[in-house]
Amino acid sequence: MNTRLKNREIKVCPVVLRKVGEVYELLLFEHPLADVQLVKGTLESTDESFESAALRELEEESGISNVSSSRYLGYWESGFQNQQWHFVSCEIQDELPNQWSFFTQDDGGHEFKFFWHQLKTQLNFKCHKVFSDAIKQVEILCI
Repeated sequence: MNTRLKNREIKVCPVVLRKVGEVYELLLFEHPLADVQLVKGTLESTDESFESAALRELEEESGISNVSSSRYLGYWESGFQNQQWHFVSCEIQDELPNQWSFFTQDDGGHEFKFFWHQLKTQLNFKCHKVFSDAIKQVEILCI
């Protein structure tokens, strides 16, 4: 699969949501060096589709591999480093905890601390503008 499209860097973002009562929560994590983020990564030439890339990134960055279904949601021109993000909804088979840590092998190994953020609420954590904008894009695509 072409990892560049008209000089854009292609990113994939697996979107994991859960519904608690009447509200939706989005899975995020705190990176030890780069504040709060969504799981995302670069589309690789070996990826068969945006969905397969999203499943790979989700497992690499969170350890989650029990995805029951995935569905392409759409893309977004992030305006950051010429990145085009492709969002993929990932339904998880089992209930996930409220918080957990995962040790990733990316970039020499880091501990990512996962948590849930209630959509349509103010961000009460520090994150790069591209991630706060991406969260808003998820709200547009999913709610």
